[in-house]
Amino acid sequence: MPASAESPSSDPTAVADEDLLRADVYGLLAALLRREPEQALLAQAASLSGDDSELGQAFSALAARSRTISLEQARSEHLELFIGLGRGELVPYGSFYLTGFLNEKPLAVLRDDMGRLGIARSDGTSDPEDHIAALCEMMAGLIRGDFLEPAPVKLQRAFFERHLAPWAGHFFSDLEAAKSADLYRPVGTIGRLFMEIETTAFGMEG
Repeated sequence: MPASAESPSSDPTAVADEDLLRADVYGLLAALLRREPEQALLAQAASLSGDDSELGQAFSALAARSRTISLEQARSEHLELFIGLGRGELVPYGSFYLTGFLNEKPLAVLRDDMGRLGIARSDGTSDPEDHIAALCEMMAGLIRGDFLEPAPVKLQRAFFERHLAPWAGHFFSDLEAAKSADLYRPVGTIGRLFMEIETTAFGMEG
Protein backbone atom coordinates (compact mmCIF):
# COMPACT_ATOMS: atom_id res chain seq x y z
CA MET A 1 0.00 0.00 0.00
CA PRO A 2 1.16 3.55 -0.58
CA ALA A 3 3.39 5.34 1.85
CA SER A 4 4.06 9.03 2.13
CA ALA A 5 6.86 10.62 0.20
CA GLU A 6 10.14 11.59 1.79
CA SER A 7 9.08 15.23 2.05
CA PRO A 8 7.83 16.40 5.47
CA SER A 9 4.07 16.53 6.05
CA SER A 10 2.30 19.83 6.45
CA ASP A 11 0.80 20.99 9.73
CA PRO A 12 -2.39 18.91 10.18
CA THR A 13 -4.12 21.89 11.79
CA ALA A 14 -4.30 23.39 8.29
CA VAL A 15 -6.91 20.77 7.37
CA ALA A 16 -10.55 21.52 8.20
CA ASP A 17 -12.29 19.24 10.69
CA GLU A 18 -14.83 18.06 8.13
CA ASP A 19 -12.02 17.08 5.78
CA LEU A 20 -10.25 15.16 8.54
CA LEU A 21 -13.51 13.24 9.04
CA ARG A 22 -13.52 12.41 5.33
CA ALA A 23 -9.94 11.20 5.61
CA ASP A 24 -10.93 9.05 8.60
CA VAL A 25 -13.63 7.30 6.55
CA TYR A 26 -11.18 6.64 3.73
CA GLY A 27 -8.68 5.37 6.30
CA LEU A 28 -11.20 3.03 7.89
CA LEU A 29 -12.20 1.58 4.52
CA ALA A 30 -8.53 1.06 3.67
CA ALA A 31 -7.82 -0.66 6.99
CA LEU A 32 -10.78 -3.01 6.58
CA LEU A 33 -9.97 -3.95 3.00
CA ARG A 34 -6.19 -4.05 2.79
CA ARG A 35 -5.56 -7.40 4.54
CA GLU A 36 -7.02 -9.95 6.96
CA PRO A 37 -8.29 -8.08 10.03
CA GLU A 38 -6.50 -8.06 13.37
CA GLN A 39 -8.26 -8.06 16.73
CA ALA A 40 -7.42 -4.37 17.23
CA LEU A 41 -9.21 -3.50 13.98
CA LEU A 42 -12.32 -5.42 15.03
CA ALA A 43 -12.23 -3.59 18.36
CA GLN A 44 -11.97 -0.25 16.56
CA ALA A 45 -14.91 -1.13 14.30
CA ALA A 46 -16.93 -2.35 17.30
CA SER A 47 -16.55 1.06 18.93
CA LEU A 48 -18.14 2.93 16.03
CA SER A 49 -21.53 4.54 16.35
CA GLY A 50 -23.88 6.12 13.87
CA ASP A 51 -26.90 8.40 13.63
CA ASP A 52 -30.24 7.71 11.96
CA SER A 53 -29.00 8.48 8.47
CA GLU A 54 -28.43 5.64 6.02
CA LEU A 55 -24.67 6.02 6.40
CA GLY A 56 -24.94 6.22 10.18
CA GLN A 57 -27.01 3.03 10.24
CA ALA A 58 -24.32 1.29 8.17
CA PHE A 59 -21.67 2.30 10.71
CA SER A 60 -23.89 0.94 13.50
CA ALA A 61 -24.36 -2.32 11.59
CA LEU A 62 -20.61 -2.69 11.16
CA ALA A 63 -20.09 -2.08 14.87
CA ALA A 64 -22.70 -4.70 15.79
CA ARG A 65 -21.16 -7.34 13.53
CA SER A 66 -17.66 -6.54 14.80
CA ARG A 67 -18.78 -7.16 18.38
CA THR A 68 -20.12 -10.65 17.64
CA ILE A 69 -17.82 -12.09 14.98
CA SER A 70 -14.69 -14.02 15.97
CA LEU A 71 -11.30 -13.11 14.58
CA GLU A 72 -11.14 -16.50 12.85
CA GLN A 73 -14.52 -15.92 11.19
CA ALA A 74 -13.52 -12.41 10.09
CA ARG A 75 -10.29 -13.65 8.55
CA SER A 76 -12.05 -16.53 6.81
CA GLU A 77 -14.58 -14.11 5.34
CA HIS A 78 -11.82 -11.81 4.08
CA LEU A 79 -10.09 -14.81 2.50
CA GLU A 80 -13.23 -15.98 0.71
CA LEU A 81 -14.12 -12.50 -0.51
CA PHE A 82 -10.77 -11.23 -1.76
CA ILE A 83 -8.28 -14.10 -2.08
CA GLY A 84 -9.93 -17.51 -2.40
CA LEU A 85 -8.37 -20.52 -4.07
CA GLY A 86 -6.91 -18.79 -7.09
CA ARG A 87 -9.34 -15.86 -6.86
CA GLY A 88 -11.80 -14.51 -4.34
CA GLU A 89 -15.45 -13.71 -4.89
CA LEU A 90 -14.43 -10.12 -5.67
CA VAL A 91 -11.36 -8.70 -7.42
CA PRO A 92 -10.72 -5.33 -5.73
CA TYR A 93 -8.59 -3.66 -8.43
CA GLY A 94 -9.44 -0.72 -10.64
CA SER A 95 -7.92 -2.26 -13.77
CA PHE A 96 -10.05 -5.37 -13.37
CA TYR A 97 -13.28 -3.44 -12.92
CA LEU A 98 -12.55 -1.11 -15.82
CA THR A 99 -11.01 -3.52 -18.34
CA GLY A 100 -11.63 -7.05 -17.09
CA PHE A 101 -7.90 -7.64 -16.63
CA LEU A 102 -5.26 -6.84 -14.02
CA ASN A 103 -2.31 -4.48 -14.58
CA GLU A 104 -3.88 -2.63 -17.50
CA LYS A 105 -3.84 1.03 -18.59
CA PRO A 106 -5.73 2.37 -15.52
CA LEU A 107 -2.85 1.16 -13.35
CA ALA A 108 -0.27 2.84 -15.59
CA VAL A 109 -2.22 6.12 -15.43
CA LEU A 110 -2.41 5.84 -11.64
CA ARG A 111 1.34 5.26 -11.36
CA ASP A 112 2.00 8.37 -13.44
CA ASP A 113 -0.24 10.42 -11.15
CA MET A 114 1.38 8.94 -8.04
CA GLY A 115 4.77 10.06 -9.32
CA ARG A 116 3.56 13.62 -9.88
CA LEU A 117 1.93 13.77 -6.44
CA GLY A 118 4.87 12.38 -4.48
CA ILE A 119 3.10 9.15 -3.52
CA ALA A 120 5.44 6.19 -3.17
CA ARG A 121 4.53 2.51 -3.11
CA SER A 122 5.09 0.96 0.32
CA ASP A 123 7.85 -1.57 0.74
CA GLY A 124 6.79 -5.15 1.30
CA THR A 125 3.54 -5.14 -0.66
CA SER A 126 2.96 -7.17 -3.80
CA ASP A 127 -0.50 -5.76 -4.60
CA PRO A 128 -0.84 -3.46 -7.60
CA GLU A 129 -1.41 0.13 -6.55
CA ASP A 130 -4.98 0.20 -7.92
CA HIS A 131 -6.26 -1.99 -5.06
CA ILE A 132 -9.31 -0.32 -3.52
CA ALA A 133 -7.59 -0.10 -0.13
CA ALA A 134 -4.54 1.59 -1.62
CA LEU A 135 -6.68 4.16 -3.41
CA CYS A 136 -8.58 4.91 -0.20
CA GLU A 137 -5.25 5.37 1.57
CA MET A 138 -4.12 7.74 -1.16
CA MET A 139 -7.28 9.84 -0.85
CA ALA A 140 -6.84 10.00 2.93
CA GLY A 141 -3.22 11.06 2.45
CA LEU A 142 -4.11 13.74 -0.08
CA ILE A 143 -6.68 15.19 2.30
CA ARG A 144 -4.42 15.12 5.38
CA GLY A 145 -1.27 16.26 3.63
CA ASP A 146 0.73 13.04 3.98
CA PHE A 147 2.21 13.58 0.52
CA LEU A 148 4.04 16.90 0.36
CA GLU A 149 1.10 19.06 1.58
CA PRO A 150 -2.71 18.94 1.92
CA ALA A 151 -4.12 18.75 -1.58
CA PRO A 152 -6.52 21.49 -2.69
CA VAL A 153 -10.07 20.39 -3.44
CA LYS A 154 -9.47 20.68 -7.17
CA LEU A 155 -6.65 18.15 -7.00
CA GLN A 156 -8.62 15.82 -4.70
CA ARG A 157 -11.50 15.96 -7.15
CA ALA A 158 -9.28 15.19 -10.13
CA PHE A 159 -7.75 12.17 -8.39
CA PHE A 160 -11.13 10.90 -7.21
CA GLU A 161 -12.79 11.31 -10.59
CA ARG A 162 -9.95 9.61 -12.42
CA HIS A 163 -9.18 6.70 -10.10
CA LEU A 164 -12.20 6.00 -7.87
CA ALA A 165 -15.40 7.39 -9.36
CA PRO A 166 -15.39 5.16 -12.48
CA TRP A 167 -15.52 1.90 -10.50
CA ALA A 168 -15.40 2.13 -6.69
CA GLY A 169 -19.16 2.52 -6.27
CA HIS A 170 -19.69 -0.62 -8.38
CA PHE A 171 -17.15 -2.51 -6.27
CA PHE A 172 -18.78 -1.50 -3.00
CA SER A 173 -22.23 -2.45 -4.35
CA ASP A 174 -20.82 -5.85 -5.27
CA LEU A 175 -19.41 -6.18 -1.76
CA GLU A 176 -22.84 -5.44 -0.28
CA ALA A 177 -24.34 -8.23 -2.37
CA ALA A 178 -21.50 -10.78 -2.06
CA LYS A 179 -22.59 -14.23 -0.89
CA SER A 180 -19.63 -14.53 1.48
CA ALA A 181 -20.17 -11.12 3.08
CA ASP A 182 -21.38 -10.72 6.67
CA LEU A 183 -18.92 -8.47 8.49
CA TYR A 184 -18.09 -6.88 5.13
CA ARG A 185 -21.66 -6.26 4.00
CA PRO A 186 -21.97 -2.97 5.94
CA VAL A 187 -18.44 -2.10 4.76
CA GLY A 188 -19.86 -2.28 1.25
CA THR A 189 -22.77 -0.05 2.27
CA ILE A 190 -20.47 2.50 3.90
CA GLY A 191 -18.22 2.56 0.84
CA ARG A 192 -21.09 2.88 -1.64
CA LEU A 193 -22.77 5.69 0.27
CA PHE A 194 -19.51 7.52 0.91
CA MET A 195 -18.60 7.39 -2.80
CA GLU A 196 -22.01 8.91 -3.56
CA ILE A 197 -21.44 11.66 -0.98
CA GLU A 198 -17.98 12.43 -2.37
CA THR A 199 -19.30 12.52 -5.93
CA THR A 200 -22.07 14.96 -4.94
CA ALA A 201 -19.74 17.17 -2.91
CA PHE A 202 -17.11 17.39 -5.63
CA GLY A 203 -19.84 18.19 -8.14
CA MET A 204 -20.94 21.13 -6.01
CA GLU A 205 -17.36 22.39 -5.92
CA GLY A 206 -17.40 22.55 -9.71
